[in-house]
Amino acid sequence: MEQFLQAAIIGISLGAQYALLALGFTLIFGILGVVNFAHGGFYMLGGYVAYSCVAGLGLPYPVAVVVAVLATGALGWAFELFLLERLVDDHLATLMLTLGLYLVMSTGVLTVFGPLSMEFTFPVTGALRLGPIYVPRENLIVLAICLAMIGVLWLVLFRTDLGRGLRALADDRAVARAQGLSPRLLFPMAFAIATGLAGLTGALVTPILALSPSVGDPVLATSFLTVILGGLGSLEGAALAAFIVGIVEAFSSVYFGGSIGALVLFVLVLLLLVFRPTGLLGRTVRGA
Repeated sequence: MEQFLQAAIIGISLGAQYALLALGFTLIFGILGVVNFAHGGFYMLGGYVAYSCVAGLGLPYPVAVVVAVLATGALGWAFELFLLERLVDDHLATLMLTLGLYLVMSTGVLTVFGPLSMEFTFPVTGALRLGPIYVPRENLIVLAICLAMIGVLWLVLFRTDLGRGLRALADDRAVARAQGLSPRLLFPMAFAIATGLAGLTGALVTPILALSPSVGDPVLATSFLTVILGGLGSLEGAALAAFIVGIVEAFSSVYFGGSIGALVLFVLVLLLLVFRPTGLLGRTVRGA
């Protein structure tokens, strides 16, 4: 029973982390129609920015996390405005452009910091006893922050004029333009929100797991898998799928091992696509 509860808590924690990543990924796809292959790179960059602020500038870790969010969000905003915007309707070009950005970021980090993992640790350590189980305090803190940010994102998208404008562009870009909404203003903001979320996740999670130039690769794969499972363009589906992926990964890893866990996830996605090609809460993909 203790092992079961431990796996459940780990799964929920992983699900919250994956939800932040998947929501950013599907936000870009739903609004811009762009598959952002640089998403894992922004996660990696968030970790390295936070590390540089703590180790190089001596800033407190919470301040470093905020700087990482602002830096990755600003880079995403500039990238969309000055490079991606002019090619946003060319899906192959945007795919290659985002992949190229990821290669530039990973190569730059590799050149500056080297290939080895950084000694970057979470400032809070120890475990909290919850009945018969012990939960690392850092995991609970990350879980709380991730859930809070999911709530903030929901409020922004469904309770503000900015969110209504972004959802209008996602539903029907031509009608939204006719209503006076400017994609050139809102697209960079959507990209900045998504990349800021990826940077936040990287700044929170890499001190617990690992920080190296290659940490973005599995993040991109997991984000893509989660978004497909939830349904392309569906924010609710992405969040639901993220927690399913986190729980399945935790339980399969605890009871069967890590490699079997990855296999279970891929089989789950394949079976879903056979019986429901649009994903859990997806719908037929519109033309961007």
